[in-house]
Amino acid sequence: MKHFGGFPSRMNFTSVPNIFFSQLLADIDDVAELKTLLSVIRAIYGKRGYPRFTTYCELADNPALMTSLGGDEALHHALEQGEKRGTLLHAAMEQNGKAEDVYFLNTEKDRTVVEKIKNGELSLPGLSIKPHPCHEMPAEQPNIFGLYEENIGLLTPMIADELREAEKTYPEAWLKDAIKRAVDENKRKWSYIQGILERWAREGKDDGTYQRDIRKTDPDKYIKGKYGHMVQH
Repeated sequence: MKHFGGFPSRMNFTSVPNIFFSQLLADIDDVAELKTLLSVIRAIYGKRGYPRFTTYCELADNPALMTSLGGDEALHHALEQGEKRGTLLHAAMEQNGKAEDVYFLNTEKDRTVVEKIKNGELSLPGLSIKPHPCHEMPAEQPNIFGLYEENIGLLTPMIADELREAEKTYPEAWLKDAIKRAVDENKRKWSYIQGILERWAREGKDDGTYQRDIRKTDPDKYIKGKYGHMVQH
């Protein structure tokens, strides 16, 4: 434990709603979610103007938060938990043609703000509402690398190598289904996805395909590769 030297005689303060201490503090058992909620409150109440909000990029640029969480994957998960719990409101927007996630505290006033943003009645400086998929041209389905980044987390060179090996071993449909199952079960880790694929290869998949149906008949070839020691269970 790193020793804290104490609070200075002069310092700034951030307002935290009393309901945080009377209700949420006892309910939130995920430390990452708790840290992220406090960081959102700090970011929002440190601003002026109307409406007050923060963005994913602002939170990701907070060194103290990111160091304590350990990376983007944990931040994504913590924000999703905040939405599910009802502490945060989210609007998917765009900035200079790039996706940007905007977050508000779930207050009565900000619920109205988010509704107006989504209806086009209110705009945020430099941001535009992301078009609804039904108004867009059908997009090409993401490849396995894009699917991993969109649903699991940062695609490191090591993970990219593992995905290339997995593509040689398992059908594309298996890879997509395994990623979806990992997301549904909130196990956003490559090792968990690999475990699903290995089990399907041994025992058969629930859609009726079996080990003999996969492109390579030796799934152990993958776990014997150069990163095999990282995915064995």
